[in-house]
Amino acid sequence: MSSPLFPNDVLFLQRLLRAEGLYLDDLDGLWGPHTEAAVQAHEAQAAALQASLGSFDPRSERCIATLSLRAQQAARQFLQRVQGSGLTVRILSGTRTYGEQNDLFKQGRFGNPGPVVTNARGGFSNHNFGIAWDVGVFTAGGGYIGDGPEYAQVAQAGLADGLEWGGNWVSIVDKPHYQLKLGLGVSALR
Repeated sequence: MSSPLFPNDVLFLQRLLRAEGLYLDDLDGLWGPHTEAAVQAHEAQAAALQASLGSFDPRSERCIATLSLRAQQAARQFLQRVQGSGLTVRILSGTRTYGEQNDLFKQGRFGNPGPVVTNARGGFSNHNFGIAWDVGVFTAGGGYIGDGPEYAQVAQAGLADGLEWGGNWVSIVDKPHYQLKLGLGVSALR
């Protein structure tokens, strides 16, 4: 695969792959043979998880693919658990670059439209480290439910040891948010 990515994007990817133990070369932002090999190893391990734990809708699959392998396993198990809840749940967001997180942080601030949806700038969100995902709940007819008791139902069905739900947070309640509970602060992850 030749890289259509900018050096900062490649560097971001190299860091995620290093955290997985798959990329051991210099963090240089250059797509070379070691980056390619690490990406292929990650994709092979992700495919094995998908084969053993099942596939889901295309959007969820695209978002799951961005997560660390441990988070991919947890997200797939989460979706398996919520399938029996009678609700349609999809993963709508996975790993974000620092730039994507900063754009989301600007929403509802600095004269930008939309509601404030995060208090985390780039580098301060667990989405930046491949361990967090956001879900959407949909009606039987396919309509998106933006907020409601359905999110607590999903948490009740989907939460397991090792997962944290943003609906339990105090500073900014984030009902669509789930993340691995690693016991590490953002500075340690960064």
